Amino acid sequence: MAIIDPLIFNLLSFLAVIGILVTVHEYGHYLVGKLFGVKVLCFSVGFGKPIYKYKSKKGDKTEYRLSIIPLGGYVQFLDSRNDEVEPHEIKRSFNHQPLFSKISILFAGPLFNFLFAILAYFFLFSNGVMTMKPIIGEVIDGSHASNAGLFYEDEIISINGNISSDWDTVITSIMRSVVNKQDFSLKVKNKNSGQRLINISINDDETDLTEPGKLFSGLGFYPWQPPPIVGEILANSPADLNGLKTGDTIISINNTEINAFTEIRDIVAKRPGEEIQIKFLRNELVLKRTITLESKKDGKNVNGFLGVGFTNNIDDYWFLDKSNFDEAFRKSIYQTWSTTAFTISMLVKMISGEVSTKNISGPFSIAKYAGVSASAGLNQFLKFLALISISLGVINLFPIPMLDGGQIVQFSIESLKGSPLSPRFELITKQFGIISIFILMSIAFYNDIFG
Repeated sequence: MAIIDPLIFNLLSFLAVIGILVTVHEYGHYLVGKLFGVKVLCFSVGFGKPIYKYKSKKGDKTEYRLSIIPLGGYVQFLDSRNDEVEPHEIKRSFNHQPLFSKISILFAGPLFNFLFAILAYFFLFSNGVMTMKPIIGEVIDGSHASNAGLFYEDEIISINGNISSDWDTVITSIMRSVVNKQDFSLKVKNKNSGQRLINISINDDETDLTEPGKLFSGLGFYPWQPPPIVGEILANSPADLNGLKTGDTIISINNTEINAFTEIRDIVAKRPGEEIQIKFLRNELVLKRTITLESKKDGKNVNGFLGVGFTNNIDDYWFLDKSNFDEAFRKSIYQTWSTTAFTISMLVKMISGEVSTKNISGPFSIAKYAGVSASAGLNQFLKFLALISISLGVINLFPIPMLDGGQIVQFSIESLKGSPLSPRFELITKQFGIISIFILMSIAFYNDIFG
């Protein structure tokens, strides 16, 4: 079976993310607009020339489109600012709605993005997710973590008094402290030394620590990963037939240094049927083997297969995070709220220069992570969708003209003023909006290309 090129797979995953989340967003506008009696002229998934369209024969005779450019979508309401409206339909035009109706319709798009995130998290929590315990791996000498007394295989119990049972919670809590320029405390336990409290001071490193990929290296510790020690070997596998033994420590594959067992899996999976050079340590002797990998089908993909497993008991480091209905519902709302608040804080701090703007991702980065999450399975893809959905909802509520938040501000001002804004003022605000979006997109593309 043919293997999909990674670039094509990333692109398809990106289009799936955009298609799903934009449709959810626009459906929010559409549904609430219909509830308030506003006439819907067109609902389009995608921009540009329609490749499929259907016009309903009843009611508003709305035209539904699937358009050729799958990078967005829109809902077109009846609006006397754009087209001539028959006198009997004036009350059904968007711009003649009461302020509450306008704000509700505009807010509905972001609201549906937040609701989608809640549903995605609810599915994850109720279905159950294999989750890695927050156990410390490598600790760098002379780092913040080392100076505070953090050790290998310490398990984080809580951060600043809040229980932290997984790495997602740990990372979010630490980032929140870093963004707010606050030192933080970790309650940890270790099988050799029991429980203790660790206080970590970040000094003046908050901006550097907020750069993508710099949090762990800046603090000086990494999440635990299984060491590259062979724990088991499958009979008649390439590893078995070429003399690898339990207890061997893999040093490198094709001259690429190996620090964790997961790196062996990642390298091998990409080389079905290929020949690889393995360097390993056995009884203090460095040995080498040239091994031809097998090819194994995994769904639609074909992966390389070596036939080795790691030494540690997985139950010591992973657990199934599964909740009943009530608990999953509460956790999904809290997760969405917490992520939304953190996203807003990050965006505000980026504007003020307190957080690195390298956190703004462009389409290439989003496509890459969409592909990675999709290849990791439904749970990871849903988690990614929830995160992007929240980001989309938050960004659309920013008071920038052309976005939902900017239009909410505009209509609120017009309501207080008692008349529409002057054409000159509208032109200025639209120019400001275009410049703001252009700057945001420029930063995102710069980060994608040079970050």
